[in-house]
Parts: sequence; structure tokens; C-alpha cells
Amino acid sequence: MKKDFIAVSDFSSTELQEMLDLAIQLKKEWKAGGNRPILHNKTMAMIFQKPSLRTRVSFDMAMRHVGGDALYLSPSEIGLGKRESIADVARVIAGYVDVIMARVFDHEHVVQLAQWADIPVINGLSDYNHPCQAMADALTILENFGTLKGLNVVFIGDGNNVAVSLMHICTKLGANFTHTGPEDYDILPSAIDLAKSFASESGSQIKFNRDPYAAVKDAHVIYTDTWTSMGQEEEAKKREAVFPPYQVNENLVNTADKDAIVLHCLPAHRGQEITDDVADGPHSRLFPQAHNRLHAQKAIIVKLLGKE
Repeated sequence: MKKDFIAVSDFSSTELQEMLDLAIQLKKEWKAGGNRPILHNKTMAMIFQKPSLRTRVSFDMAMRHVGGDALYLSPSEIGLGKRESIADVARVIAGYVDVIMARVFDHEHVVQLAQWADIPVINGLSDYNHPCQAMADALTILENFGTLKGLNVVFIGDGNNVAVSLMHICTKLGANFTHTGPEDYDILPSAIDLAKSFASESGSQIKFNRDPYAAVKDAHVIYTDTWTSMGQEEEAKKREAVFPPYQVNENLVNTADKDAIVLHCLPAHRGQEITDDVADGPHSRLFPQAHNRLHAQKAIIVKLLGKE
């Protein structure tokens, strides 16, 4: 196993599956009465440049569930790369705690933290990717279908950080991945090139289609995200003009496989990228998916710290 969890693309399909299997095991154990204190006396520092509901609560509770502790560090407390260099922050914090989770704007910041810290660093989100979310997504798909192999996963909307990690975990684990969205909002070519290399190994397919209805035909998983992410507020009006055809609504879902599930990393802007009748409907797995952040991240931390 690698020391850090910066991207799902850094891990083999076997390693990813092992983490997901551990997540399933830890979730069952927790539901049966609680997890063992595997990480007793271990502490995580949680560095936040961007605020979050799911990331903060799920990581904090993940550590508590396995007997450890978590320390929240707000944007004003550190000023990562501004008040103090990232190299210095990494080396100082590494002397106090056992693992660092960082939720950052610039992907390079989490890469540098990992470079300078001699303890594991977990990417809680960056502008490039969102690997912990992808692990929760894969866990949710596994729980519903028993495998990712051969499934058709369609991401609708902006080819953002969530799309990158979802595409990578799908192609690592053998799911077919399709992206549908408006022009100028495609996934980064470099991320697509990586995914193509994973797909050639796993036997999965990658497709791109401007027509959302054609894209979701035979889809087993329909995934969407907000049209405007945090830090893109100045683009909101422009985005709201081009994304409406890519709304996940009942008509669109009815085009997919009859047992299709709908995912969203949340927070959702209801009435924009997703309608209430879908978000709260029978195909929705939005809240089990959110809850799976806890169990997927628990497995990541336990694996990185070498405890099981």
C-alpha cells in the first residue's frame, strides 16, 4: 500500500477492492454493535481550506468509531501556503498526529503536504479530484449490484473533480463510464488518458455523448453534481444558461435501466441539476451514498495506518 491517499489512480484494482471489502466489513461490524478500537491513541489532523458538512463529520466520526481522535483546523488557523509554507506546515503537524486529511482548493497543495509529511496524507477534495467520494460511490454501487464489473455508469454535468475520480475508479474496477455534458465542460484530457489506460486493463469502456438521453440508455448508475462548484460562483449565471438540458429528472431516469440507481455527491441544488421527485424517489441512493463516506474513509484510514 502507498503511504498516502491522494488519488484512486495511484492504487491497483486489487488494492481498491481490498479497501472496499474492508469498508463493507467495518460497516457490518459497526451496525452489529460498534467497531473495535483499532486506532486507539491515533489522531488525525483535518485541514480545511473549504468548508464541508460530509467531509468534516464523516472523517471525525470515522476516527471515533475505531477508537481514535480527530482535530479540526479551520482555514483561518493555518493559512496553508500563505502564513506559513506548506512544507513547514506538513513537517510540524506530522510531529503531532498520525495522519493528515486535507480539503483544499489547489491539488498541488495536498500533493506538497504528502511530499513533506512523513505520515499518511489523505486528499479530502481538491480542484482536480475527490478520491474519498469515489470510494463511497463504489461502495454504494457494490451494495446495490454486488460488483462494478460490466455496469454502465453515467456522469451527467460538469466534468469536474468528482467526475475524474468516479471515472478512474470505474475504469479500475471494470465498470463502463460515460460522461454527458455541454461543450466546454468536458473532463480534463490528461485524466481521460489515464482512465483509458485503466480501461484497457479492466476491459471497461469510456464514452462521451452530448445527448443525455442517449447517454443514459441502459445505464445502471446515473450520477450528477452541482452545476457550479465552490469557488466558481462568478460563473454561476453562465453555467445556469447551458446546463438545464442535463437536469436529472423523472423523464431522464425512465430512459435508463429499470433498476438504475441515482447518485449525487451533495450538496444538491434541487430544481437545478436534480429534481425533488428523483432525489427523494425510489431510484435515489443519495443518503446511503452520503453515509458511506463514513465507512469508506474508515477503511482508507485503517489501511494507511496498517491496522486491521
